[in-house]
Formats: sequence, C-alpha cells, structure tokens
Amino acid sequence: MPALPDPIFPTSDLTPPLPGTAGAEHLVIPWAVSLAEPQEEAGAGLDMTDALPELPTLQHLLEHLTEQQWLRGDEYQLAAPHERFLASAVGWGGAEETCEGGFSEAQPTQACWAALWACQDGLPASPGEAWGLMTPSHWLMGRDHLTLLHPDELALSETESRTLFDAVRPLFESEGWELIWGAPLRWYVRHPSLAGLPSASLDRVIGRNPDLWMPNHPQARLLRRLQNEVQMLLYQHPVNDEREARRALTVNSFWLSGTGTPSAATNWPRWPLRVDNAPRQALLRGDLPAWQAAWRALDTGPLHELRGALDAGRPVRLTLCGERHALTLSLPAQRPGLWASVRRALPWGKPATCAADLLRQL
Repeated sequence: MPALPDPIFPTSDLTPPLPGTAGAEHLVIPWAVSLAEPQEEAGAGLDMTDALPELPTLQHLLEHLTEQQWLRGDEYQLAAPHERFLASAVGWGGAEETCEGGFSEAQPTQACWAALWACQDGLPASPGEAWGLMTPSHWLMGRDHLTLLHPDELALSETESRTLFDAVRPLFESEGWELIWGAPLRWYVRHPSLAGLPSASLDRVIGRNPDLWMPNHPQARLLRRLQNEVQMLLYQHPVNDEREARRALTVNSFWLSGTGTPSAATNWPRWPLRVDNAPRQALLRGDLPAWQAAWRALDTGPLHELRGALDAGRPVRLTLCGERHALTLSLPAQRPGLWASVRRALPWGKPATCAADLLRQL
C-alpha cells in the first residue's frame, strides 16, 4: 500500500534553524512511540516500548547527547508534538510562552500548514490568505461511534478524486469558499473564516472518532453543515457506486486540517533538518511489525549517519516526538573532560536511561 502523501516537510530545506542550531545536523522522528498497547492481547502492564527492538545506535547517541529541551503537552491537543515542534521552529502562532529548557512554543497552536502544503503542490498561497486542507476520507460507522480510516486505505485514483472534487465544489462555492484540487488526497479550501477556525491534525483523528475532534467554535457550525451535505451528496455518487461494486472503500466524508493564515511567504532559509516519517506511517496504520522495522532501519540508516557526524565532532541534534511531548537532545554546552569521558565508558558510569525508558516518557 502506498504511503499517505506526507506534506509535513518532505524535504530538508523548508525550515529555518532554531536559535543556536545553525549548522547542526538535526533529525526529527515523529510518532517515535504511541500510547496504545502493542497488541490487545498483550496484557496489563505492557506498552509500546515493550516491543521496541534492540537499537544500539540510538543507545549510543543517548549516552553522548543530553536533554536540551522538552516541548510538553498532552494527547488531547489538536496538533501532534512533532507538528507543534516544527510550528515553533518557524515561529508560527500567537502569544509565546517558554517551555522547559527555554524553547518557545506558540500558544495557542494554530499553524497554517495547509498554506505550506498548497505551495508544495504548486498552488499560489499568498500571505494574508486563510487556507485549509480537505482530506477525502472514509468514516466507518461502528456500533456506537465513527472511526476515520487511514486515507491510504482508499487507494483513490486521480480520476476518482477529481470527479468527486468537482461534485462537492458547488457546495463550498455557494458559501463563498474557494475549493482547489491539489492531489488525490489533498483538496484545499480558501476563505477568510479559516483564519481563526481551529482544526485537529489528521494525525490525531486517524483511527479515532472524528466527532470527538470537531472544533467547538462558532465558525464550526457551517463546517458541520457542509460535512453533512457532502456526506449526503456522496452517498449514491456513481464513483462510490463503482467502488462499492468492487468492494473498495467509499469516499463518504472529509477532514479539514491545517487551517490558518501565513504571516509571510513560506520560502525559508535552508538548514540541515531531516524528518523521518517511517515510524509515524506505521503507527498511523496500527502496524506494530512495520513500526519495529522502521526503528531498525532508522538505527542502521539516519541515526547511524547522525552518530557518524557526532563522532566526527560536528554538532548534532535529535528530536524524538510521541503523542504528548517532544524532546530534543544535543551535545552539552561543553564537551566532558577526560575523566568524565572515562567514567562514562565504564559500565557503572553509563546513563541509567535506556531508549525504551526515554521513549516511554513521550
């Protein structure tokens, strides 16, 4: 199954450095761990980190890097920690407060990701315009609640996507909203009301009840009505009839996310930041073996490269993100002296925190 198109910094040259990080190689790992149990039958007392494979390279980095800053939150915030971290890095948001370790987080978190994604799709997103990302999706009706399935499961073709897009567009245009097609799973809306409309990240909603994540906001009333109208229109649409006939999931709704207004053009200086989404993609699908394989690949790939930079004496940073918090590790301000290095090399001088213990805190 192809990966969900990931519009969050798919390249490494779209974000400016955090204060003091210019020149540092920086690896960000979203969804390094999940709060969910690895298996329903795993039993009480087990969590995702109990399924973590051996990761010698990560452990080596943890033994040489120190905790530099925590970006703390909880699993009920509209934006996931990696999104809040990246939003803070580019200076998005309103009033700022200082997080543990001196890092500034925008509060409330309202990052205009849709405008950035539109730019990456070749669409003109000018400063001052309010954008939102509409993701066509399948809402599965259960016995007592809805579940928004991973959009990848639709395997939506461009022809199908454009046909459905053209069908729903008049509903939005009648309300003064501009609807723009970007990709099979990325439709965009542009309207001034989106500037102040909070929206939950798609990462928060996949595999969960979307009703619980609908914004409690005066402007959300129109959004709910548009969702209902889209659902009714798509119920017996010929594209869905054909998909149902071949036992494919139907497109029966959409999710709006990334709402906001960029204050400046999204053309930022280049710096060596890398976002590796392999664990994220696995956990959003609830695929534990794929998550374990992603971590093994990280340990022998990007993390190994980061270790090489560290061993060569270059500044490095590692940011690990869970469902609640994000933690950035880096070299201490001053390298340890000879005796401190010797003590660290001894069995009793190594840090007590192992990879699983650290991830458990996220």
